[in-house]
Amino acid sequence: MAKEITKIIKLQIEAGKATPAPPVGTALGPAGVNIGEFVNQFNTLTRPMMGSVVPVLMTVYKDRTFTFIVKKPPASRLILKKLGIEKGSQKPQNKIAKLTKKQVEEIAEEKMEDLNAHDKSQAMKIIAGTARSMGIDTDL
Repeated sequence: MAKEITKIIKLQIEAGKATPAPPVGTALGPAGVNIGEFVNQFNTLTRPMMGSVVPVLMTVYKDRTFTFIVKKPPASRLILKKLGIEKGSQKPQNKIAKLTKKQVEEIAEEKMEDLNAHDKSQAMKIIAGTARSMGIDTDL
């Protein structure tokens, strides 16, 4: 018989730098999770991705055990990293940078497993849409 799920928690934490302090502690404390155990497992698993903010989908069971899945960084973070800029435009119509088709393709390939797309061309359209909403022009 499968364990009974009591809570599903979504977090975005910098890879390799989780601490029991907020926001991790405040999200996991009420669920009764061993925060220190999560922090150790997360930091060990994400050490190779240092410098990226990664989404975590955590499932907490009735016996207070947990499992978690680490996903790829958000598309917006990948776009900013690829362009080497700090943040996007506050108004999408104010274009601040341009992504080439090759850059969009690279980001789409990296993020493909987390996207709701059947092929690379659809994934590229999703990435291009995210870029447009950030005030970044694309070659698509």
